Amino acid sequence: MGSNYTKRYTAEFKRDAVALVDSTGRTVTEVARELGVSPESLRGWHKRAKADRGGGRPGELTSVEREELKRLRKQNAEQARTIEVLRKAAVFFAKESDR
Repeated sequence: MGSNYTKRYTAEFKRDAVALVDSTGRTVTEVARELGVSPESLRGWHKRAKADRGGGRPGELTSVEREELKRLRKQNAEQARTIEVLRKAAVFFAKESDR
């Protein structure tokens, strides 16, 4: 039976696992089996590391760019909420001044 628990690995572990794939010529699946991680996880880490080195697909974001995009989207959402509150307040006060 499956579990909703996802094991977390340190950045150092991920870096070392990716380095093993790159330096040994072994497949992602072989290295993953040896380390006891899922091949899907190691494949994702390897892909991300490649993109971070500038070797990703055209238009693929690096980790730094992904984090910045996440931060900017959060900031944008907060600003949109603030603008909505201010808009409602302006409507309320406009109605009050008409009385």
